Amino acid sequence: MSQAQILLVDDCKQWRETLRSMLETIPGYQVVAEAGNGLEAVQKAAQLHPEIVLLDIGMPILNGIEAAPGIRRASPHSQIVFVTQENDPDLRTAAFATGAAGYFLKSRVVSELIPAMNALVTLPDTTSGVLSQAMVTMPAQSLAIE
Repeated sequence: MSQAQILLVDDCKQWRETLRSMLETIPGYQVVAEAGNGLEAVQKAAQLHPEIVLLDIGMPILNGIEAAPGIRRASPHSQIVFVTQENDPDLRTAAFATGAAGYFLKSRVVSELIPAMNALVTLPDTTSGVLSQAMVTMPAQSLAIE
């Protein structure tokens, strides 16, 4: 099985290190880069074209909601998954409006994010928007982990 390449984007270096350490213990994932703000995320997505971008919302320069369209343009096949502490329905709506494949609270990374990432990398064609459509039609508790 090839490894899914991941770009971690969060302004908190300690959080990125923690998430990287966790992901590196799971076969099938490779963290290829980290970014500390939205602008840096767009640039790294353009260079690396990762399969998955784990993106925080509250960051300097460009926040995650602002950065997502740029990431989408720079790397159209990357699946954007918001991982945030923001439990706000308006932000969740804005995140999905960017074409995000998921929205998860940081407090639920272990129990919910990893299974969702497995779905991202095992679906036959994640570039077609099938996953995004499936998530939109799921019950609300499946859309965002609260």
